[in-house]
Amino acid sequence: MSRISRHLLPDSAATNKSGHLEIGGRDLTDIAREFGTPTFVYDENHLRARCREAVVAFGEQRVIYATKAFFCGAMARLAFEEGLLLDVATGGELYVALNAGVPGSACVLHGNNKSVEELKMALDAGVRHIVVDNFDELDRLDALHKAGSPRTRIQLRITPGVAVHTHEFIATGQDDSKFGFNLRNGDAQRAVDRVRASASVEFTGIHCHIGSNVFASENFAQAARIMVDFANQLEVDELTLGGGLGVAYLGSESAPSITRWSQSLAQATKKLNRPTKIFVEPGRAIVASAAVTLYTIGSIKHLAGIRTYVAVDGGMSDNPRPVLYDSGYEAFLPARVEDDRVEAVRVVGKHCENGDVLINEAMLPKNYSIGDLLATPVTGAYGHSMGSNYNKVTRPPVVFVRDGVARLVVRRETYADLVGLDVADSV
Repeated sequence: MSRISRHLLPDSAATNKSGHLEIGGRDLTDIAREFGTPTFVYDENHLRARCREAVVAFGEQRVIYATKAFFCGAMARLAFEEGLLLDVATGGELYVALNAGVPGSACVLHGNNKSVEELKMALDAGVRHIVVDNFDELDRLDALHKAGSPRTRIQLRITPGVAVHTHEFIATGQDDSKFGFNLRNGDAQRAVDRVRASASVEFTGIHCHIGSNVFASENFAQAARIMVDFANQLEVDELTLGGGLGVAYLGSESAPSITRWSQSLAQATKKLNRPTKIFVEPGRAIVASAAVTLYTIGSIKHLAGIRTYVAVDGGMSDNPRPVLYDSGYEAFLPARVEDDRVEAVRVVGKHCENGDVLINEAMLPKNYSIGDLLATPVTGAYGHSMGSNYNKVTRPPVVFVRDGVARLVVRRETYADLVGLDVADSV
């Protein structure tokens, strides 16, 4: 296999005169020396470019960034600065957005099991609208309104019955789903009838989401056609068509751009019979390919006739996707980015699990060694956000790089952080 495919790397990726990979004008080996490893490194201009592409494609205040993909204060501010609303699915995500200075009116609350406390927090913050998932949630909103909370704008999440080709754990639009009001069994219409008669909510529109990391534009178009038909029947003012646009993780893969995605949706939404605001909720497509994760090789184990194991100083705690979804990734050595990758290895983490595998079969150049810097691209989504402290490993920092400047936006956890929530024994 040849060198790493450039379409997997952040927009600003370039090889410098030393043969090292740079992102945002900074040598990755220098970033590793400054911030250590593992470290998530994001190309800030790449993030902003994808936000701007989405706004051009769909319109100002029509793109709702799915914060679950990657979230911290810096990302909240960046998305808001670029004209995006924020999709928050928990009280914690809402708190991070508000703490970053994003107004509640720029946030949309999601979630299939919102607590009374989370709903009240959203109402007090004045979120733009709440995407209601079930009848129990409507009961809670009724109770809160009776207790004095303001009437709130809502969209109803509809399950359109569209199955997509993705991992079963991240498919959400089929009939058998924990999310939303089922269209086929009549729950969706029953929910509409209820909210139209409710004093506690203002029914503004309907919402759907068919799954994550979806590559087929036709899947989105199919769901959009179903939702447009229902929107026309209901004569609603707003329609959210969700996110889930896939990205390439391997050199052999390609995925639709945000612009192409918008074009496929536009064909379906042309059939709306009244002026309707269209919203979308991209997450992965904004952030995934903006980042690489830097690791240091700590051990190399050659098993003759079987395979070679290359262990790095991170693993399933900073990237659980391979364990959860059998997700594929590639690897390269930032100090030798132009070298052909000709040796197959299994890249594993440092956790006490045989399944702690980052890349089942990665290709590396010859003569790699302990202490070398190793990078995995396309780790900007669902790495940091799904990270854990398994084995009490501290979580990595997040670094934004732009125009030659690397800035720390999330610091590395310390051992002291690991015991910071412990309660002293009073006995």
